[in-house]
Amino acid sequence: MSRQPPTAPRPALIGKVLMRCAGQCAVCRAWSDRTVCAGCLDLYARPQPRCWTCAAKLPPGLTGHARPQCGRCLADPPPLDRAVAAVDYRFPWDGLLQQFKYRQALDLRESLLERLASALDAAGAPEPDWLLAVPLSAERLRERGYNQSHELARALARRRGLRCDPGLLLRVRHNAPQAGLKLDARAANVRGVFAVEPLRAAQLRGTRVALLDDVMTSGTTLFELARVLLDAGVMSVQAWVIARTPAD
Repeated sequence: MSRQPPTAPRPALIGKVLMRCAGQCAVCRAWSDRTVCAGCLDLYARPQPRCWTCAAKLPPGLTGHARPQCGRCLADPPPLDRAVAAVDYRFPWDGLLQQFKYRQALDLRESLLERLASALDAAGAPEPDWLLAVPLSAERLRERGYNQSHELARALARRRGLRCDPGLLLRVRHNAPQAGLKLDARAANVRGVFAVEPLRAAQLRGTRVALLDDVMTSGTTLFELARVLLDAGVMSVQAWVIARTPAD
């Protein structure tokens, strides 16, 4: 039987106070009725031309292409039909995502989702049948207390009327963190890590899936999950992420 992610714990009161005071922008601390104020969004969340299949930032001159791709994706196409990233993984989003991921800063969720929703609408990304989060291992769940990607996925799925079920994708073994590994080592590190819940595979067969993660670095985790889904009979797979790091 698949393990259900635990309900996200509420941040401790002292943590909330230290992270940000109510009514202030989480970035510049100006008084604001939003977690990230309009001025900071204008400065740090401007749309960027991105690769169609890995969301890496592209030079502005490629924006005229119908489906622009980076050199890496042209040489070795990934198993994604589309990849959409809301922002670059740099100030202030890197710090905000770290707070959301490791410090239970759930008050940042709506601002992060607003950025992703805007990027999806601007990109014209097709609506999938399922929106599924990248699963965590049991060890990582115990360590963090909740799956940050599932917290984002279930809220976005509710907004867009999509199906979202944390029991459909499994992380069948605990693997080392991807950070710090070279590209080849990252691919080997996630090989064989994921699976579709065998008793429920029929629910995904013939459907379109979007995978949601907070940060996309090399893409190897999302690519491996996409391959697993395609092997299980899924028709197409997209990747939706809050932030994309610079291409390696």
